Amino acid sequence: MSSQLALMIAILSEVAATSALKASDGFRNLVPSLIVVVGYGTAFYFLSLALRTIPMGIAYAIWSGVGIVLISLAGWLAYGQKLDLAALAGIGLIIAGVFVLNILSGSSGH
Repeated sequence: MSSQLALMIAILSEVAATSALKASDGFRNLVPSLIVVVGYGTAFYFLSLALRTIPMGIAYAIWSGVGIVLISLAGWLAYGQKLDLAALAGIGLIIAGVFVLNILSGSSGH
């Protein structure tokens, strides 16, 4: 498995777990709580695989940047959470940063 694929699985697992965290209601609801535990476990396992070849700082920057964008989208779709113009501009800058790291930087372990 490629490190890039492992990182993407880690990110998607973390986003699923974080989305379920709100629904778990402080771990009072069983199914969302199980999704949280399994999701975070899966996320960290696949992150550890990605770190075999992707530098830690780069992997974490991509993880957090893409995760912020996806969890913001999940919050909007699932919970009706709104983002103002400043938040959208910030997310746009995060996307730009992830693009620079992945496409333009020689540090990303391509």
